[in-house]
Amino acid sequence: MPFSEKQKEYFQNATHRWNFKTGATRSGKTFMDYFVIPKRIMATTGSGLIVILGHTKLTVQKNIIDPMQRIWGMSLVGNVSQTTGATRMFGKKCYVLAADNKARVDALRGSAIEYCYGDEVATWDESIFQMLKSRLDRPDSRFDGTCNPETPTHWLKQFLDSGADIYHQTYTLYDNPFLAPELVRNLEIEYAGTVWFDRFIMGRWTLAEGLVYRNFSREKNTYPGPLPDDVRQRSIPYVAVDYGTANPMVFLKILHDPEERTVYVDDEFYYDGRKEVRQKTDAEFCDDLQAFSPREETESVIIDPSALSFRVALRQAGYRVREADNDVLNGIRDVGTLLGMGRLKINARCECTLKEFGAYAWDEKAAAQTGAERPIKQNDHAMDALRYFVHTVVRMRQMLASA
Repeated sequence: MPFSEKQKEYFQNATHRWNFKTGATRSGKTFMDYFVIPKRIMATTGSGLIVILGHTKLTVQKNIIDPMQRIWGMSLVGNVSQTTGATRMFGKKCYVLAADNKARVDALRGSAIEYCYGDEVATWDESIFQMLKSRLDRPDSRFDGTCNPETPTHWLKQFLDSGADIYHQTYTLYDNPFLAPELVRNLEIEYAGTVWFDRFIMGRWTLAEGLVYRNFSREKNTYPGPLPDDVRQRSIPYVAVDYGTANPMVFLKILHDPEERTVYVDDEFYYDGRKEVRQKTDAEFCDDLQAFSPREETESVIIDPSALSFRVALRQAGYRVREADNDVLNGIRDVGTLLGMGRLKINARCECTLKEFGAYAWDEKAAAQTGAERPIKQNDHAMDALRYFVHTVVRMRQMLASA
């Protein structure tokens, strides 16, 4: 496969102590590194270690090791030891390490590093990066790294703007001339109206602000109901739960149509104990759920993983229960992608859910002050339940592949 002009530029000019490619997904950033890494490794003199750092060892395996083995073969890119993290690449010993939390600092402490490659650097714990600065202490030490952009206040953005010895390229989606036009159009649609359009399409370090789901459209993402019989018959029925005692208890009846690859939020139960001036027990909520979506008509209940007592009560009542994957940002991104694709639709009778779409907002103050990216904890109960379902049940790769 030929290289883009942007990739050629990096290969020729990335001669600094720190060399970074940041920007859009699928823009060709990482593909270039399958050829940069061999060049760097073969140029090392043995004055220090060769290290590949990523968010986790699994992400390094998936993003770097597996593709390089396909390109260069197992004889040049060996398997990584599950115990030591060691491997052999291009005849030299390398170490694959994780950088996702402070505990990983000890893996770098005391080491002299001649070459380090960094995958998904913006996802690292900052203390790992700070330690790495002092470990790249050989006269010929080099670093190559890639990442998608985050907030403008992110610690890595501050370093990139610091005036250190850095070569930095920024990629947009349009810097990859080898992408099929149809894929580019699909990505534009999927991320339109979200902070991820700025980051994953345009490669910008952008603050998440305003409404979380700016791409929500009543025209595209609602339906008057009831659904046609054929859709109901082929759809898998679920209930998503956001558990509340002081806060509202929310059940969403969700139909997942595997044939059309569409998610329908068909009904809602929304009980606010404060407004009703009466808090219900778990047993009473189990009765409410049975009336809302009988156990024999429900594939499973997707529930907030912190709601231990209600999970137990539901299982005792005969429901199949799954703990939700509570990854907030990735869950929000998945929901936003389905909205953009027109594959998430809300029944017009779900008034509370629709109201939350118009009020669910980013915490701009926290993002500006600390770089913490999170929604405001208001108007989020149906939004949380919906996110639990999408990020736990929906297979996004299949959704995207069928777009």
